[in-house]
Amino acid sequence: MNLSKFTDYAFRSLIYLGKNQHRLCTVEELAKCLNVSENHIKKIIHSLAKENYILSIKGRTGGIKLATLPKDINLGDVLLYCEDFSKIVECQKDNMNCTYNSEKCLIKHIAKNSTIKFIDEFKKYTLEDVLDLYKH
Repeated sequence: MNLSKFTDYAFRSLIYLGKNQHRLCTVEELAKCLNVSENHIKKIIHSLAKENYILSIKGRTGGIKLATLPKDINLGDVLLYCEDFSKIVECQKDNMNCTYNSEKCLIKHIAKNSTIKFIDEFKKYTLEDVLDLYKH
């Protein structure tokens, strides 16, 4: 299973902000560090701020920082917020001849169960767990 770039950069943004909790950061420095356009990072930051993962302070002396402690940011919750898991298996709904086009479709069942396990694995960890890896 692949993470979207949006989710990947959201995780990386949270990690960066978690490693720099002692100060306000800027979108510009985050974009430069992640080697991503500022516009793309702004969209990610705006989205994470709407969900209260990031606090965005406007103005000349403003910046961005984590809105909560890293131990309170569950990676599974971030994953669920950022990813759209509703389209793991795309069916051809117009094709009435498809023998798999029903709720009995084993492929849909396998994909759904795999997705649940994937999300559950992320739910085992918090941002603090990831940050702890950088301390060693």
